[in-house]
Amino acid sequence: MAGIAVAIALAQELEARPRRYSYRFVFAPGTIGAIAWLACNPKAAARVRHGLVFALLGDAGQQTYKRSRRGDAEIDRAAALVLGKERLRDFDPEGYDERQYGSPGFNLAVGRLTRSPHGEYPEYHSSADDLDLVRPEYLEESLRHARAILDVLERNRTYRNLVPYGEPQLGRRGLYAHFGGAEGSELRKAVLWTLNLSDGETPLLDVAERSGMTFGRIADAAELLLRNQMLEVVA
Repeated sequence: MAGIAVAIALAQELEARPRRYSYRFVFAPGTIGAIAWLACNPKAAARVRHGLVFALLGDAGQQTYKRSRRGDAEIDRAAALVLGKERLRDFDPEGYDERQYGSPGFNLAVGRLTRSPHGEYPEYHSSADDLDLVRPEYLEESLRHARAILDVLERNRTYRNLVPYGEPQLGRRGLYAHFGGAEGSELRKAVLWTLNLSDGETPLLDVAERSGMTFGRIADAAELLLRNQMLEVVA
C-alpha cells in the first residue's frame, strides 16, 4: 500500500500543475493486473514513453531504482541523475510489474522505484511486514524522488543555440547579473555547457551527463538563455 499512497500523492500534484506529458496511473493486483491491463489496452500501451512501477516505498531502506528492460531508456538515465548510479540495479526478469511491461511483446521503458528491494529485508512476506515499518518521512522521500525523476523528463528539451559562432558576449545581454557568488559561478558554467552543446540534436539530459552537473542546473540555464533569446526549442 505504500506504493499506492505515493502514487496517489503524485497524481494529485501532477493534476495541479502544468505539464508537458499526459499521465496514466494504473492501480491493479500484482502480475495478473498488469498483464490484464496490457491485454485490454494495447493502443494505450503503445503510446507509453516512460513508466515507473512503485513498490515497497515506505521503509527505512535506501531508495533503489531497477532499470527497464532496455537499460538505457530516458527514464533510466533520469533516475541515474536523481539517485546516483550506485542506487541503480540492472533489469532482470524477476520482480514486480516492470517485467510485464518489459516483456518482449511490449518492451516498454518501465523501471521500478523501491526502497528495500523485495526479499532483501527480514520482514518480507511475513507477518512482521506491517505498518510499523512504514514511516511518513520515508514515504515523503520516495515521493520527492519520484517527482524529481518526472521533473527531469518534463524539462528534458532539445534546444538550438542562436548565437553559435564563438562564445557569445554575456555581459551586454545582462546575464552577468545572475553569476554572483558560488551559486552564480555554477550557473555560469551551466550556461556555457548548455550553449556549447545546444546544436539542435543534443537534449539537456545529454548535456547534464556530459558536464557532470545536476540536471536542474542545466535546465535552469537553458530557461535563462531561452528568455534572453539565445536558444530556441527544437523538440
